[in-house]
Amino acid sequence: MRTLAGTAKGVAASAALGLNVLVFCASLVPFALTKLVVRTRRVRRACDRALNGLATRWVAVNDRIMAAVGRTRWDVAGLESLSRRGWYLVSANHQSWTDILVLQKVFRGRIPFLKFFLKAELIWVPVIGLAWWALDFPFLKRGRGGGRSDVETTRRACEKFRLVPTSVINFVEGTRYTRAKHAHQRSPYRHLLKPKAGGMAVALATMGEDFTSLLDVTIAYPRGTPTFWDLLCGRMEEVVVRVRERPIPRDLLGRDPARDAAFRAAVQDWLATMWADKDRTLEALLAPRENTLAAA
Repeated sequence: MRTLAGTAKGVAASAALGLNVLVFCASLVPFALTKLVVRTRRVRRACDRALNGLATRWVAVNDRIMAAVGRTRWDVAGLESLSRRGWYLVSANHQSWTDILVLQKVFRGRIPFLKFFLKAELIWVPVIGLAWWALDFPFLKRGRGGGRSDVETTRRACEKFRLVPTSVINFVEGTRYTRAKHAHQRSPYRHLLKPKAGGMAVALATMGEDFTSLLDVTIAYPRGTPTFWDLLCGRMEEVVVRVRERPIPRDLLGRDPARDAAFRAAVQDWLATMWADKDRTLEALLAPRENTLAAA
């Protein structure tokens, strides 16, 4: 009976989230078309603000849907000094697709709407591709030049971000954490995969001087990492989030990762230091749960 109730919740939550996406995307169309036709800076800024406001309301409805299907315990710290008028580079560990909804909930109303770097092919995804385009999510198309092409296309995409405050997130592990991936990588961290400097280096090369700071986010699920279906069924019991605002080193600004090997190495070293701190934080957050399981 409990399983059937959970499944019913999951189906209902899926339908509600789907309907919310359709309504949200329909509401974007007038502003997206205006941006496409009228290209003046003033009109674009006004449309961008309206679109980001709609996106924030969309996240708020998602939060209400999630709250309706489950009683998740939230333990969040580190949000006190953040501003909706800032420009932020956000980095977080990645364990589940649930992380995205967690981040949207935690930062809603505290920093500008989160935007992701996406592959160019994703612009053709039905419905949501339109939303990503209207909200100026940067679509990257890697050319023969490799990293150099990434820097140039990202720089053009991010020019739009200078009009209104923006937050850009980068999952530097490049994929979701699993024990199998951890073992395959021979990761030096207990709870994390190895960080990859490429995406962070491109973000710093294109927008580094515009960012207020880097938000180093640690996400922990003390009762086990939930799948997205677990979230929909109301089985996400506890989430712990720690946010640490870090200054971006001045020597990592205004450099080209495609031509500067020392820059890539410096970014990798910076990430390695952050990841060692993050691993210790996760150890402290998860150790009580692991000790309880071991004792049982």
